[in-house]
Amino acid sequence: MKRLADNLDMAVLAQPWLIKALAIALATIALNFLVKQLLRRSEKIAAKTATPWDDLLLRAARRPLPITIWLFGIALIAKTVRQQIDDPLFDLVAPLRDVGIAACLTWFLLRLIGESSERYVSEKTLQGQAVDRTSVDAFSKLGRLIIVIIMALMVMQTLGFSIAGILAAGGIGGIAVGFAAKDLLANFFGGLTIYLDRPFSVGEWIRSPDKNIEGTVEVISWRHTRIRGFNKNPIYVPNALFTTIVIENPTRMSHRRIKETIGIRYQDIDKMAVIVADVKKMLLEHPEIDETQTLIVNFNAFADSSLNFFIYAFTKTVAWVDFHEIKQDILLHIADIIAHHGAEIAFPTHTLHIDSLPPSERPI
Repeated sequence: MKRLADNLDMAVLAQPWLIKALAIALATIALNFLVKQLLRRSEKIAAKTATPWDDLLLRAARRPLPITIWLFGIALIAKTVRQQIDDPLFDLVAPLRDVGIAACLTWFLLRLIGESSERYVSEKTLQGQAVDRTSVDAFSKLGRLIIVIIMALMVMQTLGFSIAGILAAGGIGGIAVGFAAKDLLANFFGGLTIYLDRPFSVGEWIRSPDKNIEGTVEVISWRHTRIRGFNKNPIYVPNALFTTIVIENPTRMSHRRIKETIGIRYQDIDKMAVIVADVKKMLLEHPEIDETQTLIVNFNAFADSSLNFFIYAFTKTVAWVDFHEIKQDILLHIADIIAHHGAEIAFPTHTLHIDSLPPSERPI
């Protein structure tokens, strides 16, 4: 055993390049360990500072940086070995190292954008401020797309491809691709229109009178928008469709409207004026009715079985459940007013008039 160790030591000493390679490997391991320790301590220090950017930078670099160190170490080891072993495969080391570094840089920037967007949304939410998640998501996706495209061009340049030739070919082939993928491009620009015009955002209730679409927006991607219907089914709508249809956004309404027609009996026509006056007074005094908006209570029709008056008012709340509670309270107050004046709410009736027959036509 001792002789084997001695032989191994002599072999190592006889090959200086091997000692150098082992030294580089040990230095890489030590540097990697040191960097990880420094990152951990730096994160603890950064957590105590007021600015969030140091936290974001350190968290984004936590994984890509050690891998970058290993790429440099492996490349140096390969360069050392190549001095003794002349193999064409070693020609791939430098391009692969550059591609790996570009991938790590892309990874770092993508993590930084993701961490920044999440931090921005969480801070605004904690401060009680409104956050436009759609815009944040749009800029985040656009930034990631730009980074990926730039890094892809850099990698292709590193691998020896001509960027000018690729761009020229892309310009010519773009026409053919545009025709072949016109629906995909239409959805992309439809999504861009949603991000820029912002007719709706994630979490809002929308509906289209042109199409059978109604529900809460869950996700807005570059190709489609996912809407959760009120029956809890997901609806996937291509973004291009939103450029051609009408979209209502009830979430952004300022008030909810009460519009009802109520009928009383024909024999209560002498009580119509006082009933209408009391109903209007009740609405003006109701704490949940906005008297600054249009408010109408008027007798407006001689119907087949009733004398109709209508109410038209707006509530202060826009919450769906609260609105129906208010509407119920108002309708019950109207019923009490009608009963207080001795009138009754009409229901459909038919009156049959039978004339008396003359004696000559009466049956025997």
